[in-house]
Amino acid sequence: MRLQTYAGFGAVASWALLRSSGLAAFRLGWRSLSRTPIPSAVRSTFLLLLAGLLSCSLGASAQLLRPKPAFTRADSLRGTLTPLRTCYDITYYHLNVKLDVANKSISGSNLFHFTATQDFTRLQFDLFANLKVDKVEYQGKSVPYTREANAVFVTFPAPIQKGSRAEFRVFYSGQPVVAKNAPWDGGFVFTQDSKGKPWVATACQGVGASIWWPTKDHQADEVDSMLISVTVPKGLKDISNGRLRKITSLKGGATRFDWFVSNPINNYDVALNVADYAHFTDEYAGEKGKLTLDYWVLPENLAKAKTQFSANVKPMLKAMENWFGPYPFYEDGFKLIETPHLGMEHQSAVAYGNKYQNGYLGTDRSATGWGLKWDFIIIHESGHEWFGNSITSKDIADMWIHESFTTYSEALFVESQFGKPAAQQYIHGQRRNIRNVGPIIGPYEVNREGSSDMYDKGSNLLHMIRTAYVPDDAKWRELLRGLSTTFYHQTVTTDQIIAYFNKQTGQNLTPIFDQYLRHSALPTLEVRFAGGKTEARWIANVPGFALPIRLRLKGGEYRTLPLTTSFQPINMPGLTKDNLEVDTENYYIGVLVE
Repeated sequence: MRLQTYAGFGAVASWALLRSSGLAAFRLGWRSLSRTPIPSAVRSTFLLLLAGLLSCSLGASAQLLRPKPAFTRADSLRGTLTPLRTCYDITYYHLNVKLDVANKSISGSNLFHFTATQDFTRLQFDLFANLKVDKVEYQGKSVPYTREANAVFVTFPAPIQKGSRAEFRVFYSGQPVVAKNAPWDGGFVFTQDSKGKPWVATACQGVGASIWWPTKDHQADEVDSMLISVTVPKGLKDISNGRLRKITSLKGGATRFDWFVSNPINNYDVALNVADYAHFTDEYAGEKGKLTLDYWVLPENLAKAKTQFSANVKPMLKAMENWFGPYPFYEDGFKLIETPHLGMEHQSAVAYGNKYQNGYLGTDRSATGWGLKWDFIIIHESGHEWFGNSITSKDIADMWIHESFTTYSEALFVESQFGKPAAQQYIHGQRRNIRNVGPIIGPYEVNREGSSDMYDKGSNLLHMIRTAYVPDDAKWRELLRGLSTTFYHQTVTTDQIIAYFNKQTGQNLTPIFDQYLRHSALPTLEVRFAGGKTEARWIANVPGFALPIRLRLKGGEYRTLPLTTSFQPINMPGLTKDNLEVDTENYYIGVLVE
């Protein structure tokens, strides 16, 4: 999740500024250029640079002046799938951790079951350097290890053969990082409920699960199943992922909760939630049968939770299953857990902190009014069960796969509840949050995500592809459901997702995805009226960019015209500069008319 609203210059918020300054500069440059003999290639390049003013704000301009981040060896150790990581495939974890609330510390172990993918004697797992590795145990004996940054390297006494199954256990302890502003930075949250009882949670998307437990901390390798055992002080409950298997009272007044996850799970989704929780249940008759619904909230919020969850959860499930197919984790159930942070898509244990109100903490991110008719955190974070949890990007640089589809799922929920025109308004309203400050895809192999535009710009990209290439609603639904089936419980890449869209539409959409995901500037539609002729083309960063566009005479019917980066005639009798209308409601683009 980690989505935030912005008070800066978005594509819509900065329009007045662009009209008075950037657009004026564009027109001045264009008119000067049109009177100057100059090679066409240079002319096109200059036009592309000028067109950037139509999609970039002052914030984007400042961003362009900043130096590229310098990545360190620690970044590579965290983000790269080296042979020391690919040599073993994780199949099962047993995380067994004890929480000391008073000292804000943890201790325990994690058991790694794996299958060797090649012969090796050495491997890497990950644990933040501020936490102590007490020992690494293999076949009942301690084995040597070394540490560098947040990586731990284990050496085994004899080669482990390809295809063999083995296990080792890591014992660890210490005071984990306390998040300053969860969920946007990772770590533990230690706070209290209204009665002064401890209220503790974890959130670690982005920074990684190794901030609080030893794991192979890379999204590409999801464990097949997992047992999560959490020991907490008497009077408190731990709610984690999956299904509760056992509650054990221990000596000294502590209690251990054992939760089992039977589906593949990404380690950033693994969560610890500790409080004196109240519990209530429900059921949903879904596409795969009975889905259990479990809700864990602070006792003082029980009545509010019953009202808010009842109003949102089942409509959300109905809409998401309609568009994306069955909820991906029936075996593990669906849970909402009240947390001291805003929210996170923890698989089968969605973190909820929206204070039992509609919108995003009571506000509408789209400014259309539609966003205040439902609880943003319930809808958005639950949408991640399909995109983020079932379908997971191999590299965090491709996190747009999680966020673009999930942000778009908000609009599909609006469409299911209030109709297609409402959804179109909502998607258009999302543009107010777009900054166009950098590529949506981040740098690979250094554990860095791309621009925050992966949320709203990505959502608008998907809606635009639907408008241009799959206007039939039933076929669009079939495409989305097929996406969920094709990549069910898998880790994927951007190339795989684009290849799927290309195959399903029968079109080469790669240049469109590349323009919106790998470049900050919008493609600009250039329409020119000269010598009694009207012609148009796209100005874009990506060679071979092509996109059908919808044009009309004011008040008339739209016509869809295929356009490329070469000028093509527009045969629309009566068309003038004054009565030309471009479908910028459904297309997120720049427009230049001369």
